[in-house]
Amino acid sequence: MRISVSSDMDEPVARSLVTELRSRGHEVLTHGALKPGDNTQWSFCSEAAAREVEAGTSDQAVVCCWTGTGASIAANKVPGVRAALCTDAYTADGARRWNDANVLALSLRLTSEPLLKEILDAWFAAQAGGDADDRENVAHIGRLDLGRTGP
Repeated sequence: MRISVSSDMDEPVARSLVTELRSRGHEVLTHGALKPGDNTQWSFCSEAAAREVEAGTSDQAVVCCWTGTGASIAANKVPGVRAALCTDAYTADGARRWNDANVLALSLRLTSEPLLKEILDAWFAAQAGGDADDRENVAHIGRLDLGRTGP
């Protein structure tokens, strides 16, 4: 799987993220502080990673900033992106299963290396579920991306 990764700071957890994804066999495209000469502002590098998901040049993305909040907000502005800020494995599982999230947002401040591995395990083990209500909610989000509401 090709995964875009962005971080606004060159922090140990961001470097561990890239290493961990590669060790799991993923191709990693880096942005922000993880790519020399790139724009390191969280809104710009998170957008760059999310745009690759939108364009289909990446299957998923992981966006990071100090709290993870700004990175998730920026990524969610890109049409077709469903970014979820996950601080534990249970949330990561639910984000994939119920929300069909395609971008994982992480806090550089709160995510330790062991927790990172737990979150990634849950994220990659889960798939979008088939529950009709969940599918309708995801479809509604897609319509919101297009500026339309309602069924």
